[in-house]
Amino acid sequence: MIGDKKTGKIIATAFGPGKTHDLALFKQSQTHLVAWLWGLADSGYQGLDKLHQNSLTPQKKSKHHPLTREQKANNREIARARIGCEHIIGRLKVFRILSERYRNRRKRFGLRFNLIAAICNMERDE
Repeated sequence: MIGDKKTGKIIATAFGPGKTHDLALFKQSQTHLVAWLWGLADSGYQGLDKLHQNSLTPQKKSKHHPLTREQKANNREIARARIGCEHIIGRLKVFRILSERYRNRRKRFGLRFNLIAAICNMERDE
C-alpha cells in the first residue's frame, strides 16, 4: 500500500497470492516512485534503497550485532516520520475483514480491499 503522508489518503495498493515478502510484492507490482519523493517504509522493505535512492527503512538488529545508540535514534526518527502511514493502516483495520484471517474467495480480496480504501479516502475528504 502506498499512502500520502500529508492527506492521509491511500494512493495505490498491490496484492500477491498467499504469503509474499513485502519487497518482493513491491517489485512484482512494478510501482516506481518519483526520484524526488521520499519513500518511508518499515523493516520489511530492507533493500528498498537499492531500488529507490530517497528511501528510509529502519535498521534491524541481529543476534550478534546489536544496534548502536545512533542507529536506535535514527530508527526512532524514521518511526516518527512514518506515523502517518501507521494511522492509515489503523483506519483500514477498523474493518474487521482486514484485521482478521480472510476466509472468503481470494479473487475478490483485492476488490474488497480497494473498496474499503475508497471508503477511508472518502472519510478523509469530509
